[in-house]
Amino acid sequence: MRGSRRPGAEPFAMWRLARPGWRAAAAPVAAGSGGPGGWYEQLAQSVPVHWAEQGLAAVQAAAGLPWWATIVCSAALLRTAVTLPLAAHQGRLLAKLENLQPEIKKLAEHLRYEVSVRGKQLGWSEKVARFHFKKNLRRVITELYIRDNCHPFKATLLVWVQIPMWVCVSLALRNCSVGAMSSEVQGQFSAGGALWFTDLTAPDSTWILPVLLGLVNLLIVEIFASQKMDVSRFQKLATNFFRVVSVVMIPVAATVPSSMSLYWLSSSFVGLSHNLLLRSPTFRRLCCIPRTKSDSDTPYRDIVSALTTKYSFKK
Repeated sequence: MRGSRRPGAEPFAMWRLARPGWRAAAAPVAAGSGGPGGWYEQLAQSVPVHWAEQGLAAVQAAAGLPWWATIVCSAALLRTAVTLPLAAHQGRLLAKLENLQPEIKKLAEHLRYEVSVRGKQLGWSEKVARFHFKKNLRRVITELYIRDNCHPFKATLLVWVQIPMWVCVSLALRNCSVGAMSSEVQGQFSAGGALWFTDLTAPDSTWILPVLLGLVNLLIVEIFASQKMDVSRFQKLATNFFRVVSVVMIPVAATVPSSMSLYWLSSSFVGLSHNLLLRSPTFRRLCCIPRTKSDSDTPYRDIVSALTTKYSFKK
């Protein structure tokens, strides 16, 4: 999951009070500033969450769709209008950073030689020489980042936008499901589902939505991991962490209203589609993403091949 998006960074905090049965128990506690649930209720009644509620209501009124379709369309709309452009921006930054690596490596070798010569002239110890090398290398790398306008921190903008948006919409759906927005909307949600999840205020007792959510999130993680050839120890730990998050989200999604699990599944599925789209050489050119050494002319064939090789049981 690329670029895209790094997989599975989904908060769990909301699951406990998202269930309709918790609302009555949480209400007295929410009145005070202390106690478990107080901060949660304050967040659920915050201005951004109310904006999300109004946005969902506006989409439903404008499109005239049933609530389940409104949730799916809203997830697709937010992903396409907000996170896809940010993901493309992230892709441009990461491509620039990758293309800088040969230049950084060359400058580091030259700097190491200069520091070695200077250290011998001034009688520096190995520790002092290493300090000056690292200090000057950081300065050189920072200058390159400024020159190419590709500081790595800018690539985290997607996360800083995506997670709060995901939380706000999730809490807005929770409010609609438990009647915190209005009893009328709650009534519409109770009859606004489809197929096996006809009641959007109740958890999916069949676990179909939660299991699909876990599978989609795991697929995003594995696709993202398949593109990495030389993987560092930190990247391995991060990949395993997101695998665990993807699995843990299954029982979490089974305890929240179906409206929330449907939104999570829709958002993840659209995110997977965008991750695959951002692998397309044609789309990358349209987004002005620089070509890198690791780019492939057959990205989808490479993904299938990598996954087949990794999970093949044939000897």
